[in-house]
Amino acid sequence: MTFLDLANPVMVAAGCGGTGRELTPYVDPARLGAFVTRSVTTTPRAGNAPPRIAETPSGLVNAVGLQNPGVDEFIAGELPWLVERGVTVVVSIAGGSLGEYAELARRVGRAPGVSAVEVNVSAPAADVSGVFDVREPFHAGGAVAAVRRELPRDIPVLAKLRSDLVRVVEAARTVVDAGAAAVVVGNALPAAMPDGRPGGLSGPAVRPLALRCVAEVRAHLPDVEVVGCGGISSAEEARSFLGLGAVAVQVGTALLHDPTTVARMIDDLTDDPLEEPA
Repeated sequence: MTFLDLANPVMVAAGCGGTGRELTPYVDPARLGAFVTRSVTTTPRAGNAPPRIAETPSGLVNAVGLQNPGVDEFIAGELPWLVERGVTVVVSIAGGSLGEYAELARRVGRAPGVSAVEVNVSAPAADVSGVFDVREPFHAGGAVAAVRRELPRDIPVLAKLRSDLVRVVEAARTVVDAGAAAVVVGNALPAAMPDGRPGGLSGPAVRPLALRCVAEVRAHLPDVEVVGCGGISSAEEARSFLGLGAVAVQVGTALLHDPTTVARMIDDLTDDPLEEPA
């Protein structure tokens, strides 16, 4: 693995581990391959009004609204706690414009203890969330390029892409050309809450599509490093992604159902990362 020296292939997906403190009763965050923070924006965001999460067959729909304290408070209050505990920290960022992505990169890049930056260019409800609306691969490439220019060279950039089977290969090629060291495939898919508000669908329902997208990227861009994400809740499911060439996986929705998931996955995958399922 070249984009980041991970102790194991299990990462927590952005926004699904809280500040890290919430996971400590179930797993030491330092045991994770990496902890991906909630997506940080330039200014504080209170998030959407409740209800924010709704169960759906084989998954859930969320409309959290990128709640976060803003980049300054994150750097002052949340990041030091993670760094002091030896956590490999990947900071997720989301901007409303290319200028905001660049500003976030400047601030995060100067903060001690940041191992990598994940550029969220696949928000499922960007048009109502106040973040950059990535509709074409070149939009994603522009955001990644803006971040890469402002970061120290030793901090790798990950680009988080949507599991869009038609465009995922083109998007991956574009962001890597723009400076991404790896791509994360994928994010929650655009969906609707029961009341019709825009949201994102995640969980087991999206896993087969995410797996197909990982396979397509690896087949067409074999030199591109891929992190698989989407409905992964067991070591067996993680092995499906790893067996296709993913260098790591991110776990998200499963933590809301069972916060011990990542601890069990780390144990299983450390014993035999590519063991054939029974």
